[in-house]
Amino acid sequence: MFNPLDELNQRVISCQKCPRLREYCRYVAQTKRRAYRDQEYWGKPVPGFGDTAARLVIIGLAPGAHGSNRTGRMFRGDASGDFLFAALFRAGFANQPSSIHRQDGLMLKDLYITSVCRCVPPNNKPLTDEMKNCRHFLLSEIEMLSNIKGFVALGRVAFENLLDIYLPRGETRKNYK
Repeated sequence: MFNPLDELNQRVISCQKCPRLREYCRYVAQTKRRAYRDQEYWGKPVPGFGDTAARLVIIGLAPGAHGSNRTGRMFRGDASGDFLFAALFRAGFANQPSSIHRQDGLMLKDLYITSVCRCVPPNNKPLTDEMKNCRHFLLSEIEMLSNIKGFVALGRVAFENLLDIYLPRGETRKNYK
């Protein structure tokens, strides 16, 4: 069955719009952290993932250097993911309490996870233009996920980017800026 999110994710993975970020992803994937020296790193833009019928969307800032940039999935393989997936499992959104690689069997229920920026940024600080370059991916996901009832923005930058999408549409009740 055709899934438009699969096609979008292929466009995410092949994106080359931000040379600084692409170079940094490759650099991290080549130099590696000592603990992961024996592992192959993803080293490419990281697509969103989860239940295509999700009512809830979690939005983070960007992939982690030695988590998502290594595993190819948002929040996988780092301390933030350890905390997040355990909480999602307890709340009934995940079928298991941890996720360490793409093929570990994690399935999300009624939840989709994505980010503002798709490449790991140096010092975890993407430039404004880099976030704008990725915005169409986030907008496309939001449009394709037709059952969304709410968002959880992890951090100020994710929250402000989400507001920047919805404020011009008049779809928020308060101006939080």
